[in-house]
Amino acid sequence: MAHNKVILITGASRGIGRAIALAFAEPGSTVIVNYRSGREAAEETAEAVRRRGAQAVLSPFDVAQPEAVKAAFKDITDAFGRLDVLVNNAGITRDNIFPRLKESDWDEVLAVNLKGVFLCCQAAMRPMLKQRFGRIVTITSVVGFTGNAGQCNYAAAKAGIVGLTRSLAREVISRNITVNAVAPGYIETEMTQALSEDARRALLEQIPAGRTGTPEEVAAAVRFLASDEAGYITGQVLHVNGGMYMG
Repeated sequence: MAHNKVILITGASRGIGRAIALAFAEPGSTVIVNYRSGREAAEETAEAVRRRGAQAVLSPFDVAQPEAVKAAFKDITDAFGRLDVLVNNAGITRDNIFPRLKESDWDEVLAVNLKGVFLCCQAAMRPMLKQRFGRIVTITSVVGFTGNAGQCNYAAAKAGIVGLTRSLAREVISRNITVNAVAPGYIETEMTQALSEDARRALLEQIPAGRTGTPEEVAAAVRFLASDEAGYITGQVLHVNGGMYMG
C-alpha cells in the first residue's frame, strides 16, 4: 500500500507515533517524521524507518502554529510533489481537576490537540484535492467518548476531533479523500508503565481484554484506514481498546 506514497505523521518521535511511522515503512514509501522537540528521538524513529527500506525525512514544526504548518506542508509538496497520507498523532496533556484547571492549560491542550488537527488537515487539502486522492487518519481517544476525571481539556479536544472528522469526511469523499479516526484505549506507553501496581490493577479491571494495548496495535488500525482497501470507509472512528468502550 505504501509503495511510492508520501506519508506525514505528526508527533512521530516516540510511542504510538513511532509505531505508526514503522507501520508505513516499506521500500518505495517516504515517511515524514514530524516532531516539536526531542530531535534525538525523532532521529531514532527515522533511522528505524530507513532500516525497513523506506525513505525517512525529519520535519520539525509545531502543529499549533499556523505559519509553521503552512511552511512545512509547502516544503513537503515542493520536495515530493504530493502528500498521500496525513496521520494527526501529535498531542499533549495538562491534567488537573476542573476547579484547578488553568485557562492556559485549557488553551494549550486545545491548540495542539484540536486546532493542530484543523491546521494540518487544511494544509493537506491543497495537494490532496489536486491529486484527487488522500487519506487522513487522526488519533482521538477513548476519553473523548467516556470522559475522564481530571482531563476535561483533553477529553473536549479528543471529542472535537470526532466532529471535525465526520464533517470533513462529508466534504471531501467525492475527491477520493477519506477522513477517519482511531480511538485508542489504554496503551502500553511510558505513562502507563509509570503507574503504581495498585493503579495498574484498577486500570486493567476496566478492560475486558485484561491487558493494555500496544502501540503496534494502534498503528495497524491506522495503516488499515489509510490503505486502498479502506477506500469506502470514511467519517468513522475505529476503537482500539480491548472492549473498554463499545460505542
